[in-house]
Amino acid sequence: MNDIRLFIILLLAGIVLSCSMESNPPLSLHPENPHYFLFRGKPAILIGSTESYMAVVSKDFNYIAYLNEIASSGLNVTRTFSGVLVGPSGLNPKIGTFTIAPERYLCPWSRSSVPGYPNGGNKFDLTKWDEAYFSRLKDFVTEAGKRNIVVELDLFSNYYDTVHWKLSPLYFANNININDKTKKYKEILSLSHPEILEVQEKMVRKIISELKNFDNLYYEICNEPYYNYKKPPVDWEKYMTAVVVDAEKDFVHKHLISNNIANNFLKLENSRENVSIYNFHYARPPVAVTMNYQLNKVIGDNETGFDGREDEPYRNEAWNFILAGGGIFNHLDYSFTAGNEDGTFIITKGIPGGGGKSLRHQFRILVDFMKGIDYINMVPDTSFIRILKPENSTVHALVGKDETYAAYINNSADQKDMTISEIEVDLPVGSYEVIWLNTKTEAKEISKLDKHPGGKLRLVSPEYSRDIALKITALK
Repeated sequence: MNDIRLFIILLLAGIVLSCSMESNPPLSLHPENPHYFLFRGKPAILIGSTESYMAVVSKDFNYIAYLNEIASSGLNVTRTFSGVLVGPSGLNPKIGTFTIAPERYLCPWSRSSVPGYPNGGNKFDLTKWDEAYFSRLKDFVTEAGKRNIVVELDLFSNYYDTVHWKLSPLYFANNININDKTKKYKEILSLSHPEILEVQEKMVRKIISELKNFDNLYYEICNEPYYNYKKPPVDWEKYMTAVVVDAEKDFVHKHLISNNIANNFLKLENSRENVSIYNFHYARPPVAVTMNYQLNKVIGDNETGFDGREDEPYRNEAWNFILAGGGIFNHLDYSFTAGNEDGTFIITKGIPGGGGKSLRHQFRILVDFMKGIDYINMVPDTSFIRILKPENSTVHALVGKDETYAAYINNSADQKDMTISEIEVDLPVGSYEVIWLNTKTEAKEISKLDKHPGGKLRLVSPEYSRDIALKITALK
């Protein structure tokens, strides 16, 4: 009887989940402020610390443990690749989840009966889908959704060199279908190879049909399409964006589409058609936000790295970007590996970034800070604040219609000792609550300003190291 009761409970749970996916509109731009999101009826900023994008395609990766760690850290986004890019198994050091052991790689296509794939197993048959892959993909998005985690699915990625291209299922020697023998990996993201383009388009349409009913999802067309290109393949990206739009044209609910624009920053003069999210990598300082804020879309920083193994650069990058008006921050966290899905891998020399529980906790402090302000009704503005000392400080801030002021003060990298900040704020007449927040320990210093006559006022922070956050709220 217990088994029957359990079966009924699981069946009902599945029905409820299915219904919720069909009835809930997916992640969307917030109707009152499209620099941010609306997710499951609530305003949302996406902040995450993600494994190396192979959670679905690596059979060795326990994504349940991984998603549990992301959820327990208070984070709400993960980034994953579709499987057209895979790292070589012999990488040393092994980089996060990107290194996949022989015979442990899944992708959208089934294997043929012909041996010869260089990372183990038979070649691919690009006319047949691998149902095990799609089952795993859907389960990954389902489990993320149960934890209120949004999945960014990158449909494609740039091939960084010939080694990566020669591991792709689309490379002619790795499948039984394609006759185009191009070895020019820079030409794969283009309209100049019809055979390959047809397979790419069919893959996009298949993935979109399989993920039709998920609300916790958005699509990025391609990861770093600009890398190693004198002229990024914008025409190909535009074509694939149109494929996504066409594939969803009969859907009641449609998913947001992202373009990955550049490393660091690039100013776009106009919005791209059907693109709602503009993601940058290594956006430090966060001028990618200020340059493109006029687009009235979400500006994201969805990959970090190459700043060493310490927490500080990535904490700074997160706070700076979000307090400048960004809507996404997603750290590339190398503490997640197959076998360390809880993010406890000790990052060694040679790995190009950081991560770990301590850093994820610091990101959670940022998450909680943003939840404590009405950011939908706030805009980037630093005109109310002036740093008196230390002189080498920078500040990013948001100002609200309700006279809420949120600021992040960051000292230069060469300042290692404890310090205080002296600032001057220009506030309207009224009474205020002032909260200084330690971005590493979450310690707070709270004070009241009674009957401020209006105008400039000097404030002094508690002692801190490197960076501190400030919230000033008008008392009604």
